Amino acid sequence: MARSHVRAKRRSSPIGAPAIPQGNQLLAALPSAERQRLAALFEPIELTFGEVLCEQGDRIRHVYFPTGGFISLISALDDRPKLEVGLVGSEGMVGVSLLLGVHVAPLRALVQGTGSALRMGATRFSDVLKRSPALRRALNPYLYVLMSQLAQMAACTRFHVVEARLARWLLMTRDRARSDQFYLTQEFIAYMLGVRRVGISRAAGTLQKRKLIRYSRGHMTILDGRGLEAASCGCYAAGRDLYDRHMH
Repeated sequence: MARSHVRAKRRSSPIGAPAIPQGNQLLAALPSAERQRLAALFEPIELTFGEVLCEQGDRIRHVYFPTGGFISLISALDDRPKLEVGLVGSEGMVGVSLLLGVHVAPLRALVQGTGSALRMGATRFSDVLKRSPALRRALNPYLYVLMSQLAQMAACTRFHVVEARLARWLLMTRDRARSDQFYLTQEFIAYMLGVRRVGISRAAGTLQKRKLIRYSRGHMTILDGRGLEAASCGCYAAGRDLYDRHMH
């Protein structure tokens, strides 16, 4: 697979970016007593770039609540190139289908951003759900939001131009990495967006000419967050508003 790495070189506070606090937002929304009870059941781990947490169609063995790293949700179809359809950071979790009693992963989960996370075995998590109405109340809206975002990404891939999709993807990565500087290759971006490398080169060149980004030999820097949001398709703002409306 194409190689990439996201690293935080300096704290970013771009205008229009959603505030993503330290820790996991889903767990932070729980009552204090419930958070403390669950804390002993989670295992803190480090997510490693390129690590596959689960394969599409395989049985879910663990759930993950990112607190620092972030994870791509990738769909595969026959022998065609795989496509990223979702991105999960500290605002969400991986393994949400367990809320429906389904223990099979609908998508591949691939670590895109190195960082911390909380992990729990799938069987234990299912048992905890049965005994914790507060946890289920906190997670049910997220299941709806994630389903809506997956549908939105499918439409985005079909109807929006590569330049706007690239801007959207860079903004989503920035928000979860909490950084405006990344190291990634055009090959990796093309893999994530499901387009040819030449298309990514042209789109990145256009954004660079507009002085929204700086890109050289894999080093990506967002120079103008507000301008990049204007260049993005409406899916970026729509996804952020969807989360804010149902989760806050």
